Order: sequence, then C-alpha cells, then structure tokens
Amino acid sequence: MSKSEIVVAQPKSLAKGLLAGLVGGLAGTVTMALAERLLPASDKRKAAPDAKADGVRWAFGAVVGAAYGAVAEFFPAAAAREGITFGMAVGALSEEGVLPAVGMIARPSARERAGEITSHVVYGVTTEVVRGFVRKRL
Repeated sequence: MSKSEIVVAQPKSLAKGLLAGLVGGLAGTVTMALAERLLPASDKRKAAPDAKADGVRWAFGAVVGAAYGAVAEFFPAAAAREGITFGMAVGALSEEGVLPAVGMIARPSARERAGEITSHVVYGVTTEVVRGFVRKRL
C-alpha cells in the first residue's frame, strides 16, 4: 500500500527565488569557509585572506546563491541532487575558470583539487537546503 501525497505548487516569484537563494548563498559561504578550515589548506589559502578578498568571497557567494535561487524558481531541475551539481559547477567555473583567468588565483594543483571540490559541494548543498527551507516559508 502506498501513501498518497498532495503537493501544493507555489506560484513562481522571481523576488522570492532571489531572496531565498541569497540567504542560501550566504549560509553556503559560511559552511564553505568552515569546511576549508577542516580540509588541508591549499597554498593560496594558507595565508590569512585580506579584507578585499574576504569581501569578494561573501559578495560572490551571495550573488551566485541569488542567481541560483532565481533559476531554481523557474527551472526546478536546476536544484537536482540536493545542490551537489550546483556546487561542483560553481567550483569548476570559479576555481578553474574565471578566477585564474583574471589573475586572482592560480589554478589549483591536482593535490588541491579534492579539497576545492569538497568545499564547493558543501557550499552547494548548504545553499540548496537553506534556499528550499526559506522558499517554502515565503
């Protein structure tokens, strides 16, 4: 015997999606920073980050989370795999794509990649869990 479940669809709202994603992105940034403290430090993270780099990290985490929330609002498949895919995509685009291309960081070595991937998966999962929680309550 199976249980029946009634799902009430919420009307789609760009503003609510952005807000939920923003809150999720900030929470993801916190957990990512904590994960990086537990993981072996890469060469670029051994030194204490300066205030500018720390500000960029918080702004980037919040903006990317907000964008993710907006996309997930209208394309729920983007939130598949509880945010793991999202976190891996953010890591690949930032740590191995955009940031090295603009000279902000060096590309991670093979040794550093595992820690980078793990910390970005932590970011993605946290962002998705918090985004979903906040969005249901808006």
